[in-house]
Amino acid sequence: MRIIDLTDENKALFSICLEDWSDDAREAGCRRAQWIERFLAKGLRAKLAVNEHGTLGGMIQYLPIEHSNVEGSGLHFILCIWVHGHKRGRGNFQGHGMGSALLEAAEADARALGAKGMAAWGIWLPFWMKASWFGKHGYRKADRQGISVLLWKPFCEDARPPRWYPKGPKLPDPVPGKVNVTALVSGWCMVCNLAVERARRAATELGNKVAYREVDTSEPGAVAKWGISDALFVDGKVVRTGPPPSYEKIRSIIAKRAK
Repeated sequence: MRIIDLTDENKALFSICLEDWSDDAREAGCRRAQWIERFLAKGLRAKLAVNEHGTLGGMIQYLPIEHSNVEGSGLHFILCIWVHGHKRGRGNFQGHGMGSALLEAAEADARALGAKGMAAWGIWLPFWMKASWFGKHGYRKADRQGISVLLWKPFCEDARPPRWYPKGPKLPDPVPGKVNVTALVSGWCMVCNLAVERARRAATELGNKVAYREVDTSEPGAVAKWGISDALFVDGKVVRTGPPPSYEKIRSIIAKRAK
C-alpha cells in the first residue's frame, strides 16, 4: 500500500469519490468538482491510498477548520475518509488498514503545516464515519449534536476543542400556496449533492406547484446563519439524504404535498 497526494491526474476520480463505475456519481453532477477547485485555494488537502496493484482504493480530505462547517481555530478538519467498499467497480478495499494509513498520513501532513490538532465528525451508528473508529485512533469527543459527534485530537497543549454551530436551521420564509422545497448544500459531499440534484429535478417536473430554493452553505458564515451545512426540506420537514433516497422517493414526497 502507498499513500499519495492529490494531483491533476487523479483529481477527476477524487471528485467522484472513486466511484467512476457509478451512475449515481454521474447523476450527482459537477457540484463537488466545482467545490474542490474553490477550496484548493483555501487549503483543502487530500491523500489517496493505492494498493499493491496500483489501484486507488481510499481517500481522505481535510482543510483548515476556519474554512469548514464547524467552529474552531488552529486545527485541520476531516470532512470525510472513505475506503471503497462496494463489490462493483474497483472492489472492496475495507478491512486492510487503508483507513488507518490515510488518517496517519493526514495527521502528519497537518502537523507539518503547523496545525495544533486534528478534528473530525462521526456518528454513533455503526456505518460510515463511525465515531468509535476515530476513538480507537486517539480522538475524543468535543461536542455532540443528535447522532453526530465532533471529535478531535490535540497536537499541543494550547489547542482548543472545536464546536458545532448552534443547530437550526432557520429556513427561508415559505412561498404561500406552494410546496416549498429547500436545499442547503455546501458541495463537498457527493451523497448530499445527489439528493439535492434529485430534488431539483423533481421540483422542476412538478412545475409551478413547487417553489424550489437552494442555499449555498459552503462558507462558514452561511453555516452559522442557517445552522446546518447540508440538508433537504419539504415544507419545513427534513428529508433524509443519507443513504441518498431514490429520485422516485423524493418525487413522491413532493408530489404528495402538491396534491
